[in-house]
Amino acid sequence: MTAPRILIVEDEIALSEVVRDYLIADGMKVDILHEGTQAVPTALRGQHDLLVLDLMLPGVDGLTICREVRRTSDVPIIMTTAKVEEIDRLVGLSLGADDYMCKPYSPRELVARVQAILRRTARGRDGSQPQTSRLKTDTERWQATLDGNPLDLTRREFMLVHSLVTRPGRVFSRDELLGLAFPDDTEVFDRTIDSHVRNIRRKIVAVSPEDPIRSVYGVGYAYEG
Repeated sequence: MTAPRILIVEDEIALSEVVRDYLIADGMKVDILHEGTQAVPTALRGQHDLLVLDLMLPGVDGLTICREVRRTSDVPIIMTTAKVEEIDRLVGLSLGADDYMCKPYSPRELVARVQAILRRTARGRDGSQPQTSRLKTDTERWQATLDGNPLDLTRREFMLVHSLVTRPGRVFSRDELLGLAFPDDTEVFDRTIDSHVRNIRRKIVAVSPEDPIRSVYGVGYAYEG
């Protein structure tokens, strides 16, 4: 199996080298950029399995890089920032990052998050689901199952679940989920998502004691099955 290749975009040289060493020790290949100018073209070459992207960079900032990459690529992105309050703002902007970490962070925790994303996220992002996923959706039959048990979901609930399951670990804001589950309904508000998730969870606990949908306070939801 080919070793995963990670791109680190980080202007703190010492930090980037420490993270590189931890990732290499875990069997990964690593490239580093210390400024943002070349980050977008490098990421869009399709040679990397995941990006570790700092928010504050010389040249081009991480916010712009993430947006530009997301226009044409679904490569997983972990964004890092020096301010914990920035994380809520970044997620609220619906940038499309798969995870967020606040500095100073443990390199071991970063490696663990990289491993989790690589395990659960298909690189092609073709809508397929990992074989180990507990929660599966069949878009031809509009049927969802949890541990093999059917869930009696409405069409809207199914669309919400499908959106979460096909990007495991990714935090979706309520606005993103609105766009995915209610694309043609301009009269629906973001708190409608909370109501649907409550209904989904009620149906989940009827067949399983473990709820794989994680709430992210003030932001939205993620699938962790």
